[in-house]
Amino acid sequence: MEGDDVPSPVDLSDPEDAREWERTAQARPGRREIFEAFARELGALGRRPLAVLELGSGPGFLAGHLLGAVPGLALTLLDFSAAMHALAGARLGSYADRVIYVERDFKQPSWRDGLGPFDAVITNQAVHELRHKRHAATLHAAVQGVLKPGAPYFVSDHRFSPGFGNERLNMTLTEHREALFDAGFSEATLVATAGTLVMYRAT
Repeated sequence: MEGDDVPSPVDLSDPEDAREWERTAQARPGRREIFEAFARELGALGRRPLAVLELGSGPGFLAGHLLGAVPGLALTLLDFSAAMHALAGARLGSYADRVIYVERDFKQPSWRDGLGPFDAVITNQAVHELRHKRHAATLHAAVQGVLKPGAPYFVSDHRFSPGFGNERLNMTLTEHREALFDAGFSEATLVATAGTLVMYRAT
């Protein structure tokens, strides 16, 4: 039920809140290892050019890492927040010819209109921004509509465990996999863990 959704403690569409999130995010445990896992997995696809969509791209931290690490990568960055896109644009200026910005909310069914098909879709620490884990399978299912046949979907987010996380927002390892299977993916492989973060490859 909608009333079970967990309110966000910040308004990421507000420029001040977006800058504060940007200031603190990089210090969070596990992010560097997960960024490297994304680069490794995308690089292993061996495609040039490589057209990738990032959902919930924020201020461009992951994008900056990947653009520097994966030759031939072209990124479409989707985020609902103009303030986040502004921060990303400042960070990624030297890669301007390899980045497209799309201001849309992936909570809305129309987010994928006119997008794709992509060689891969990625998302990092954004699925919990659906504000309840029961929405995850719906988002994952929509992703299939913008992927090329057989193309991978890479999903990273926190995992719930005793003593960490909100059980309405954060999924256990089993729940992460089940959400991908419920969305229609036939395979969901755990490819990286770092701190409280986990990363799956779904096809």
